[in-house]
Amino acid sequence: MLRLLVKKQLAEVFRMYFYDAKKNRKRSTGGIILFFGFFIIIMVGFLGSVFFRTSKMLCPGLSAAGMDWLYFLIMSGTSVVLGAFGSVFNTYSGLYLSKDNDLLLSMPIPEKYIIASRLTNVYLLGAMYSVIVIAPAFIEYWLVTGISLQKIIGALFLVIIITLFVLVLSCILGWCVAKISLRLKRRSITTVIVSLAFVGGYYFIYFKATSIITDIVSNAAEYGQKIKGAAYILYMLGSVGTGDIKNGTLFTVITFALSIITWIILKKTFISIATSSSKTEKKSTKKSKFDTKSVFGALFSKELSRFISSPNYMLNCGMGILFSFLVGIFAIIKGGFIVENIGKVFEKDSTIIYVIICALLFVVSGANDMGVPSVSLEGKSIWIPQSLPVSSKTVLLAKAAVHFVLTIIPAMFAMICMVSIINAPLKIKLLIFLITVIFTLFSVILSSFIGIKMPNVNWTNELTPIKQSFGVMLCMFGIWGIAGVFSAIYISMSGRIPVTVYLGIWCAVFAIASSVLFRYVCTKGAEKFSRL
Repeated sequence: MLRLLVKKQLAEVFRMYFYDAKKNRKRSTGGIILFFGFFIIIMVGFLGSVFFRTSKMLCPGLSAAGMDWLYFLIMSGTSVVLGAFGSVFNTYSGLYLSKDNDLLLSMPIPEKYIIASRLTNVYLLGAMYSVIVIAPAFIEYWLVTGISLQKIIGALFLVIIITLFVLVLSCILGWCVAKISLRLKRRSITTVIVSLAFVGGYYFIYFKATSIITDIVSNAAEYGQKIKGAAYILYMLGSVGTGDIKNGTLFTVITFALSIITWIILKKTFISIATSSSKTEKKSTKKSKFDTKSVFGALFSKELSRFISSPNYMLNCGMGILFSFLVGIFAIIKGGFIVENIGKVFEKDSTIIYVIICALLFVVSGANDMGVPSVSLEGKSIWIPQSLPVSSKTVLLAKAAVHFVLTIIPAMFAMICMVSIINAPLKIKLLIFLITVIFTLFSVILSSFIGIKMPNVNWTNELTPIKQSFGVMLCMFGIWGIAGVFSAIYISMSGRIPVTVYLGIWCAVFAIASSVLFRYVCTKGAEKFSRL
């Protein structure tokens, strides 16, 4: 029974590798091998090589300084962090709030088997991420210092310690996430915020990694003495990797004890969490007045609600909102320095900076492409807007309006911040404002045009039209290509045309293109939408 439950859990995790949801059938043997081969390339080839390079930077210096234990302490800490993060959300969704909890608990299956199968799944996923970090660390250490039976035993002890500790930590963090999620009303917004915080933290650490590693290697003796004095237990943990069998045995016993305690607590609390539901509020029934909306306003609210209710939609199609605000803030902080250096590069024609500002605004606005998948996201429910006493043109314009509003406000913020740092005539600033508005309108209509030309309403996973659509890629890279051409032409002309004339010409080009595309969307596009 336990073996079948574990197999079921692993099949759910790797479902997309065996099953083609779009075609509603099992993948071919070649397809399965291809998917798993790609997975191995990402995990071993990419992540493994990243941590192997990190090991090569740390190991020789720390080993020469007699700080082998500090090297393993750093790599073990990294392994625990990656392992816990890689499995914590699986713990949250697969252990505590799995959709089949009620079904399994209603069957004559011992509760301990259900918990054990899901803990095994959490352990294997955490171990996979942890080993990706710690395995290259051992390989590099053995290459530098040589290999022996004692070091191999120490490595086995450390792997067991790390993976069991990751299991315990994942259960604790997963429990916290599950308890918090049951009390959240806006889970999608919270998911987006957490995802962005993680991405921001990742890139901050990534860009700071070299200086951090250099500082550790340069001051290894000082850090080592502080750790030995204030946290001797960390020294003991790091020494396990060097082959200290005594400390390895001690920490293995401790982590086994923590795992048993976790098992006991989980058995007592599993039912209460697994069968819990989101917190509801009691509201007294009373007479209330409802505000009515126009047809367009109702459709606009519907599209906006769809956007803010889907973390996948926001993260993949609305990053231009975040980028615009970040560009504006960065312009205020560092804009003067950047403008000064760009002026030195293009000292023959200082007006190039105005074109570069416009191109940058095009790029950040182009990162918003929610207009492309908005049609496809109707999916099998597309008959609903088609059956309403509303014209298809109005439905499409409401989708475009949401895209425009979500793009133009952040774009205006970025534009005002960037214009405020340059010393330009008023007419130049007004032209930058005008071209930003017209280009934003052009990008929105272009997105709607592509969404109508390349619809996909037969999806089973919303990521298909949002992230795996050729139309989304075509729209984003097409807009970025236009921004590149826009700036490249003016730079190549090297001041042979006044910047005011150049910006005016492009305003006219974008306006004409917008009107042509708008006419198509409102006529042939609306007709095509009604037949989807």
